[in-house]
Amino acid sequence: MTTAILGGGLSGLTLARLLHERGDDVIVLEAEDKVGGLCRSVTGNGFTFDTGGSHIIFSRDAEVLSFMRRMIEGNEQRNPRNTKIFYKGAFVKYPFENGLSDLPPEDRFFCINEFVKAQIAFEKGIVPSPANFREWIFGTFGRGIAECYMVPYNEKIWKYPTERMSAHWVEGRIPRPPVEDVLKSAIGIPTEGYTHQAVFSYPLNGGIEALVHAITKPVQNLVRTGFRISSIRRNGSSFTISDGCTSIEAERIISTIPVQHLLPCLDNVPSDVRSACDALVYNSLVSVAFEIEGTVPAISWLYVPDPKLGKTNRISFPSTYSRNAAPRGCSSILAEITHQPGDEVSRMTDEELAGEAAETITRMGLVDRDQIRNSRVMRQPFAYVVYDLAYLDNIKTVKEFCSSRSIPLVGRFAQFEYLNMDGCIRSVLDFVKSYPSTTSPRQHP
Repeated sequence: MTTAILGGGLSGLTLARLLHERGDDVIVLEAEDKVGGLCRSVTGNGFTFDTGGSHIIFSRDAEVLSFMRRMIEGNEQRNPRNTKIFYKGAFVKYPFENGLSDLPPEDRFFCINEFVKAQIAFEKGIVPSPANFREWIFGTFGRGIAECYMVPYNEKIWKYPTERMSAHWVEGRIPRPPVEDVLKSAIGIPTEGYTHQAVFSYPLNGGIEALVHAITKPVQNLVRTGFRISSIRRNGSSFTISDGCTSIEAERIISTIPVQHLLPCLDNVPSDVRSACDALVYNSLVSVAFEIEGTVPAISWLYVPDPKLGKTNRISFPSTYSRNAAPRGCSSILAEITHQPGDEVSRMTDEELAGEAAETITRMGLVDRDQIRNSRVMRQPFAYVVYDLAYLDNIKTVKEFCSSRSIPLVGRFAQFEYLNMDGCIRSVLDFVKSYPSTTSPRQHP
């Protein structure tokens, strides 16, 4: 019994490996000429950049973290996090609530005063259940942190009004900061937030794609690239999957591709399902890679909430992740610009986008213009899931339809959930545990 896995990104390849290890017959169908999806990397002139924005290896999930580190064993560099937020010309410690002492005095007072008010209201139980993401931000952090950083940055990255975003996804993902940590940070006593990423890993060679290749190694001969699916038809107990030229038969299908790509391949999709899928909101991503002569600040990554500094919302420094990511005497910068499909950014040329990002990094004083040796613009049509207020209803409609067609959905844009790499791997591990096997497990050393 053959299982066809649609999509050769991180989720699809991890799924193929685990199913293969337990003895299942699998084939992976990938539309592009190489695997990896959002976890691909490019190398040239001695520089390595990730094409889908900055990726690092970390997790609260011990099992997943162990799996990822095992995959890059012998090709791993571990780094202490040094992350900042560029706020009013200063590098503020990340998370923002742990860097209040870096703020101007009036902003520091505004943030701590409003945070205390919010905590008192929370303790008294007079904070209503948030109706949207914006209300959750204000209720959790107070008006100061909300207005100074949380709302501006989130609206810059999501390209969506926070009052029109759902709050269902943030509990557990954005933790409520301990009161004592916020008070300590305001008076200059060092504290750390998001401690699960305080030390992160990254491949020494090959960029984040090295993780993908390590996962793929046992199943690389089961992956078919350049197979862009155009139709999926049910024939009794099996499926016929076609790219318009070649057809493949499989008894089972698991989809890890965006639901926006899957549904057009299916026949007789009800209009309400098509409408629900069309209404799902997502962001695309432009990553601008800069080859730098000389050094850059010893920062892991940097958030840029101020719209006056340009369209870039996050900047990373890959040469600080791996000592082999840039040639000796050089460094690297990766600027990220999220945008909505079809908007102004999507219509800009590569030259315009490179110029836009270069203006941002030079205005911030990260490098001088004459340090930039070369740049490369990379585009990802699917990058971030946006949880708008209609999300839960729309995704429920889509998932129920796919389930009725016996096509499970696994991974970031198949499940249409904002999953980091560890979340994608966890979704695969959980799925495999519940997915019936058709053969006896293979023996592995």
